[in-house]
Amino acid sequence: MKYKNITVAGSGVLGSQIAFQTAYKGFSVTVYDINEEALDKAKDRILKLKPLYEKDLGASAKELDDAYALMEFNSNLEEAVRDADLVIEAIPEVLEIKKDFYTKLGKLAPAKAIFATNSSTLLPSQFADATGRPEQFLALHFANQIWTNNTAEIMKHSGTNPTVFNDIVDFAKAIGMVPIKVNKEQPGYVLNSLLVPFLKAAQLLLVKEVADPETIDKTWMIATGAPLGPFAIMDIIGLNTQYNIAKTQAAEEDCPDLAKLVALFKTEYIDKGKMGRATGEGFYKYPNPRFEDPDFLKE
Repeated sequence: MKYKNITVAGSGVLGSQIAFQTAYKGFSVTVYDINEEALDKAKDRILKLKPLYEKDLGASAKELDDAYALMEFNSNLEEAVRDADLVIEAIPEVLEIKKDFYTKLGKLAPAKAIFATNSSTLLPSQFADATGRPEQFLALHFANQIWTNNTAEIMKHSGTNPTVFNDIVDFAKAIGMVPIKVNKEQPGYVLNSLLVPFLKAAQLLLVKEVADPETIDKTWMIATGAPLGPFAIMDIIGLNTQYNIAKTQAAEEDCPDLAKLVALFKTEYIDKGKMGRATGEGFYKYPNPRFEDPDFLKE
């Protein structure tokens, strides 16, 4: 394996999961975020993953402690990427923020370092030039709850070195993922090309006051046999991500309902700290959300 030292930039819900899963598979991992407060939250998030790994994967306490011991946390970007073979970026889904980050990263990371974006909706070609090394840049996108929903979508842009693409496929396998090779640039890759329109449809039903989140989720779960409805899924993803996606959609489409959706996300959820499962409340309250009630689908 060409990559030994991995830096994960961005320690939110998915960034924390990527970092811990990578360490769990034996790689040295440095977690970078903009300040110590963010890193403290990341440590708390990661420690909360341990019982889930025990329950879902049968991991032992020693294996999980060993994984955590392979992790470092740093709010200084230069130090965080000093020895990096691979930098996985999982920062907010805003193009200008990503461009600014990659401009800085390209100047600080060693020449050997490969850059991979975990962007859910943006294309690698949109900020490849900002990296300063477009041939060493591609997308590596994970699904939430990475330890069980273990897909890794690997998407190159036209300038990606094919060897880099193949090496990332091998890396994905090494950290326990099933590599999904995306043969052509596609907004949303495979997973989010299916998921984002689905979630958007649910959001518009809400903002148009057609039905409330529980009714929408219940309908989907009963009619399809799915374990979760769209609003439960949004709580897992995190409402900050959903808010950013909604803002992008509202800017691109002349749709008053999308503007109302952005305002709803901000005033009723983001401003009130209701970011989803990670904060204990989003569309549902955690633990023990309503959709897990045995009677939820019967009422």
